[in-house]
Amino acid sequence: MTIFSYHLVKIPFALAVKGVFTNPIDKKTKGLIHSEYMSAMTLGSPIISTSRFLINQVAIFAQWENEEALENYLRNEKFGKILNNGWHVRLLFMREWGKITGFKIPQIKATLENESSAVVAVTVARMKPLAIPRFLKWGRPVEKLVRDHQGTIFSLASIKFPNTVSTFSIWKTEKEMTNMVHGHSNMPKPKRHSNAMKERDRKDFHFEFTTLRFKPISEFGMWKGQQNFIPTEQLNKPS
Repeated sequence: MTIFSYHLVKIPFALAVKGVFTNPIDKKTKGLIHSEYMSAMTLGSPIISTSRFLINQVAIFAQWENEEALENYLRNEKFGKILNNGWHVRLLFMREWGKITGFKIPQIKATLENESSAVVAVTVARMKPLAIPRFLKWGRPVEKLVRDHQGTIFSLASIKFPNTVSTFSIWKTEKEMTNMVHGHSNMPKPKRHSNAMKERDRKDFHFEFTTLRFKPISEFGMWKGQQNFIPTEQLNKPS
């Protein structure tokens, strides 16, 4: 059964610079369907700041034919061993909005155990270069909403030059996430996300864009001194 994984790891600066230009995960890796290599960013940070582009803090979003393929990569491949020293979460696909090339969206969809289960959201977009200033104008308020939201367990953004941007967030419940999307949150300026989506519908920022929703099934490692972002009783339940 195909699975997705999301990895965070701090790597040497020289390797990170090389990764800006080439993905260190070989496309021909056995069992790999697709991967995105990106540099982490702090959601909502100023455009010109040291926290906006964290070059040696790497985010990898990947799809694998099965969990064994991921295990083999982490155990046997050089860059896989580096990833294994960081943090990652394994994910089962639930829903998709939009389309993006590379990933193969499964026909079988996972479901949450109950309405109190945590959920993971990943967005990936290929930007239109001339639309980037307008995207930043509308996008940074949304970043701050997600970052500060009472329903968010963890969130960050990432970028791959020249034009790929992505977000990753873990939510306490699916309802809190969907309320945020539709502007129903009990937060200041709750319609920041829904307003940005209306602007996107008016004039798209992207060549390609997708939002993917996942059920987390297992979590490994530590990120910036923290672990167990997802309640352990909700994990290791793939069905």
